[in-house]
Amino acid sequence: MKRIRITPAWHFSDEAGNQLDPKLFALLEAVHRHGKLTRAAEDVGVSYRHAWNLLNKWGEFFGIGLVDLERGRGARLSALGEKLLWAEQRVIARLGPQLESLGSELNLAIQQTLEGVKPVLRLYATHGYAIERLPTYLDELRLDLQYCSSREALSALHRGACDLAGFHLPHGEVGRRVSRGYRDLLKPRSYRVIRFITRRQGLMVAAGNPLGIEGLSDLATGEARFINRQAGSGTRALLDGLLAEAGLSRRRLRGYALEEYTHSAVAAYVAAGMADAGFGVEAAARRFGLEFVPLAREDYLLVCHRRSLAEPKLEALRRVLASEAFRSEVAALPGYAPDRCGEVEGVEALWPE
Repeated sequence: MKRIRITPAWHFSDEAGNQLDPKLFALLEAVHRHGKLTRAAEDVGVSYRHAWNLLNKWGEFFGIGLVDLERGRGARLSALGEKLLWAEQRVIARLGPQLESLGSELNLAIQQTLEGVKPVLRLYATHGYAIERLPTYLDELRLDLQYCSSREALSALHRGACDLAGFHLPHGEVGRRVSRGYRDLLKPRSYRVIRFITRRQGLMVAAGNPLGIEGLSDLATGEARFINRQAGSGTRALLDGLLAEAGLSRRRLRGYALEEYTHSAVAAYVAAGMADAGFGVEAAARRFGLEFVPLAREDYLLVCHRRSLAEPKLEALRRVLASEAFRSEVAALPGYAPDRCGEVEGVEALWPE
């Protein structure tokens, strides 16, 4: 089944109308990853000469070099090269969930037009590295995947706007406090929980952890610059719960009011040197070459109506979740682990007395 993907593209131009070659960003990322221009050129699929000319051309465009080459030491991004790379990564990370949701709607409309109306599994969920992999495994289903906050997803299920809602719930006392905000939307007699994954959340800091940040108390001194997740997100609720548990005021975090909208965007913000620490999942930290200080574990769960469990589309989803292929892919994500994937339990299990 063919699927359309929507990806952002940048266009830089000067007064003469010269436009930036999009391959430049791929080349900068490859130089950052390999530290060698030869390897970077191979990755991008261009000759060494073409890569060299591309860097020279756009170095002249900006008036400063993008890559520093040193004999015997390979290549590394200049300060401007790093700024360009991480700015692009932040744009992609910030827009990614919205574009995936739009792409899901577009693909659904196209498929229904070409093949007639077929059953659709409507999934509203918080964005994450495991949930975004589901569409590639659901060949037999039409999946309408829309990203939103945990409470928005549960509200959509409550009003009948979706078949399945994804949300995350921290372990321990913080999780019990967070769960109180969901109780009005989770009715034990009406809903059932489908187990999914567990993941680690914590602080993302620069490679080598130069400031020696080991916990939230190190941020409360006000010296380290912090980047937060947006208000209403489950990750923000987890952070607030951890701060309350530690007896720390959020006002003591320098940058608490600054927000990004995905784990990857927070990681890119830190990688760009715009903040010293951010809060999010380990997988995002590793993807951007950051150090990770684990602070909490949480369950990422799926909720549906009890009467829907016997429907073929829910049964198909549970088979995918329980499959060795999907479980193996989740297990390969840093800080992620499959947790009784596809098993069903009652809502009351979320908050044992």
